[in-house]
Amino acid sequence: MAEEQQTTEQQPVAETTVDEKSTKKVKAAKGRKKVIRQVSLGRAFVKATYNNTLITFTDQNGNVLATSSAGENGFSGPRKATPYAASVIVKKAAEKVAPFGLKEVNVFVKGVGLGRESAIRSINANGINILSIKDVTPIPHNGCRRRKPRRV
Repeated sequence: MAEEQQTTEQQPVAETTVDEKSTKKVKAAKGRKKVIRQVSLGRAFVKATYNNTLITFTDQNGNVLATSSAGENGFSGPRKATPYAASVIVKKAAEKVAPFGLKEVNVFVKGVGLGRESAIRSINANGINILSIKDVTPIPHNGCRRRKPRRV
């Protein structure tokens, strides 16, 4: 009988009501907080093409902390490759990376687009110190094979 009384006491807790469903959602939201690691030194990869500009902030091992592109920030068409778009995307990426405490970066620039210079200047303007700038644009050593001559 004592065991039956204990089970009856536990039954009201197991009721399924609308209130309990809402509390379940809250419990899922409360969950264990994600631990944000502090990264003071990292890398910034700027890819500036004729059609778009992309920026990625990583730690020293290459794990991505934040990324941003011109299309993601509302630019479309030829405006994506402008220097203004490059400065806007660097600002957004810097906001995303702020919780990690990124202070200094080595910048790797790839491509020949108009946003190259502007992106580098914007990184410095948004409170991130630039240690070095390296151009990693791929250069063909001999290019691809030429077409055979056309026979008429």
